[in-house]
Amino acid sequence: MTGPVQQSIEDKLTDALHPTYLQVDNESHMHNVPPGSESHFKVTLVADMLKGLPPVRRHQTVYEALKKEMAGPVHALAIHAYAPDEWQGQAPDSPACRGGSGQ
Repeated sequence: MTGPVQQSIEDKLTDALHPTYLQVDNESHMHNVPPGSESHFKVTLVADMLKGLPPVRRHQTVYEALKKEMAGPVHALAIHAYAPDEWQGQAPDSPACRGGSGQ
């Protein structure tokens, strides 16, 4: 089930980047947060407009589109942004949460 924060992320990235592929995963359940939280997300997207941009600029583009979410409910955002010719069909898996202690 898609919550309102996840839906907002999907809508804003679609409007801003016109991706040919977009997957937004709510990974909050993998962290020490209350059930039903929308605070940790993984974004995988493929868009023509990312071609030729270095990784830092790609991330800045995503952050700009999601500035409201990043200032509010989103605590962590993993970004996997590709140009179409780079896309291999799957983004890396997210690591297990190590909590605040790093253990």
